[in-house]
Amino acid sequence: MHVPSRITVPAALAGYHDEFDGEAGRSWVAALPDLAAEFMDRWRLRLDGPSWHGYVALVLPVLREDGTPAALKLQPVTDESAGEPDALLAWSGDGAVGLLDHDAASGSMLLERLDAGRSLMSVPDGEAALRTLSELLARLLAVPAPAGLRSLGDIAGAMLHDAPEAVPALADPDERRLVAGCAAAVREVAGEAGDRLLHWDLHYENVLAPLPGAEREPWLAIDPKPLVGDAGFELLPALHDRWDDVVATGDVERAVLRRFDLMTEVLGLERRRAARWTLGRVLQNALWEIEDAEEGEDITLAPEQMAIAGALAARV
Repeated sequence: MHVPSRITVPAALAGYHDEFDGEAGRSWVAALPDLAAEFMDRWRLRLDGPSWHGYVALVLPVLREDGTPAALKLQPVTDESAGEPDALLAWSGDGAVGLLDHDAASGSMLLERLDAGRSLMSVPDGEAALRTLSELLARLLAVPAPAGLRSLGDIAGAMLHDAPEAVPALADPDERRLVAGCAAAVREVAGEAGDRLLHWDLHYENVLAPLPGAEREPWLAIDPKPLVGDAGFELLPALHDRWDDVVATGDVERAVLRRFDLMTEVLGLERRRAARWTLGRVLQNALWEIEDAEEGEDITLAPEQMAIAGALAARV
């Protein structure tokens, strides 16, 4: 019988789950070595190097029984992660990492191994990187959405329900005014929330190169948080990534609009509608910040988010 290696959970990952998920997070982390062992055995895998992780998932580089490199991704099943295998199956490795096997009950996935050290963040030319990301996103958006995914219409409805009570908690009146404007923009488009298969988190570090020598396209998307909706809801992560490049131009508003215009041109989006849904993402992030704040804490929002909202306000 195959005897899998035991893993050690990285302290930083355990800390994230403790901070954000409390007892549920601590329980998941405590069970993680056994979960890894179960799927290493079930899928006949061998560890092949150190793990890596973000805030939620643990990814183990592994070798399959025939020696093929792969990646075992372990994460809790949440509203955000539950549809990931469905989206990857829909994309079928075209523009996205390939899904080799999965277990819906535990959220475990066996993925094609990519080069974790080479993301679009490493491309020196920021405009070229953004064009590459946008062209990749256009291909992902062209694939019909599978049934059963979360709906942007439902998310927009919940945001509009929560915003009137939440926004007054912001300390800065200018931020309150700007976020209220984001809610007004969403209200204009909430009734037509779209039907595209959205990645929902496509930024530079979620676009990786294949392993050297692999007969694959140069860049592949990873880590979707899929939902069904309007393509304009996809833009914000790439707009605020590599923010130092925006600041370095000396004209933040112009640089933001240049990025926005490039993405909407490549994706073929109507700009007013795309601007409104981008403001919807700012609203979503603001509501999360308000929800996560400690009682009595002065709540302020990320300056790049406010700068993007300010730049796009004239476009709605």
